Amino acid sequence: MGGSIEEVYKKHARSLYRFLLSLCHDADMAEEMTQETFYRAVYSIEKYDDSCKISVWLCQIAKHVWYQELRKQNRYAVQELTEDIYDLSTPEQSILLANDKLSLYKAIHALSEPMREVVHMRLSGEFSFSEIGEVLGKSENWARTTFYRAKQKIKEVL
Repeated sequence: MGGSIEEVYKKHARSLYRFLLSLCHDADMAEEMTQETFYRAVYSIEKYDDSCKISVWLCQIAKHVWYQELRKQNRYAVQELTEDIYDLSTPEQSILLANDKLSLYKAIHALSEPMREVVHMRLSGEFSFSEIGEVLGKSENWARTTFYRAKQKIKEVL
């Protein structure tokens, strides 16, 4: 694995947390799933064979933890719209913004799975295209193209 589990944790916990936060949009849940991911990684360390980077292996475990959480809660990823940071002068502007954001989230949710995941990672998790490609086992160019195509589909809907 290349170092102690503590070293691996210190090096990868933050990016793994960002990845999970990009999926669930809940800081507490992302933290819990990060801990669960490392627990599972320690439990199944003998399965790690150095065929990929440790960060990719951890993100794959995290993705399985996320899917298990969705099944457990028997729901799809529902994004909570909590944007109190906007200073809008009129109630009408607030309503228009909320409708625009709701439409955007609906359009993102309607995307096919690889596109939806790339959009969430790029926008919510602030991952680079290189990181997205690495996590999903694809190239940086694939991540860029997928994100571009997702934006085009969203524009068509909106």
